[in-house]
Amino acid sequence: MDSTTKDALAERFRLYLDQPPEALVAAEQALADAPDLLSLLAELTALKNEVKVESRQVKTALDEFRGLFETLQSVQSRLEQEQQRRREQERSARARQHKELLLDLLELRDRLHAGHGSAAGYRPKGLFGRRQARRFAAAMAEGLAMNLRRLDETLARRGVRLLPALGEPFDPHRMHAAELGFDPELPVGQVIAERRPGFLLDDELLRAAEVVVNRPEPAQVAMATKTAKTAKTADPVIQTSTDSSEHSS
Repeated sequence: MDSTTKDALAERFRLYLDQPPEALVAAEQALADAPDLLSLLAELTALKNEVKVESRQVKTALDEFRGLFETLQSVQSRLEQEQQRRREQERSARARQHKELLLDLLELRDRLHAGHGSAAGYRPKGLFGRRQARRFAAAMAEGLAMNLRRLDETLARRGVRLLPALGEPFDPHRMHAAELGFDPELPVGQVIAERRPGFLLDDELLRAAEVVVNRPEPAQVAMATKTAKTAKTADPVIQTSTDSSEHSS
C-alpha cells in the first residue's frame, strides 16, 4: 500500500473519530435499521412471484376478452348475414310483385289494343245511322288510342319496353312460334307476323312474343323428306351388298 492511500485512510478515520457522539449513534441506528441481504432477496423473490401471478391473471383476462370478442364478431356476422338474406327476400318479393303488376298491365294493354283495332276498323252495315256510327267508332278509337299511349308511357317509366320481333330471326329464348307461314321473298326462320307482342323489363324478358315464323318452301320440305326416306331405304341395300362381298371373299 503506498503512502497516499495510507494518508487517505488515516484522514477518513480521523474524521470519523472527530464526529460528535449523536452522529455516531444515528449512523449506528441507520445501520441497524437497514435490511440484511437475505431479507432483501426474500422480498425480491416474493415480489417476483406476485408479478408472475398477476401476469397470469392478466393473460387469462385477455384470453377471456379475446374469446368474448370473437363470439361477438361471430354473432355480428350472423346478424349481418340474416339481415342480408332478409333484404334479398324482400327485394325478390318486391320484384315478383312488380313483375306480376306489369304483366297485369300488359294484359290490359292487349285488351285496349284489341278494342282500338276493332273500333278503328269498324264499318257499319246499312244506310241507317252510318254517319253517327262512324263518328262514334272514331271517337272510341281515339279514346282507346289515348289510353294506350298513357299506359305505354307508364310502362316505359317502369322500365318496360317492346321486344322487337317483326323482321327479326326467330329467337326461341324470347319468342314462341304460334304459327308457321310461308313467304318466298323472306329468309327461312324470320318472323313474318306478330300475334302477341313481347316485352322486356330493363334487359330481362318480361313476356315472350308470340310470332309467325317463315318456314321453308313446301317443295323443299317434300324434297328433303324424300331424300331422307331414300337414304334410309338405301342403307340396308348397301349393308347387304357389303355382307355378300365379305362372304364371297
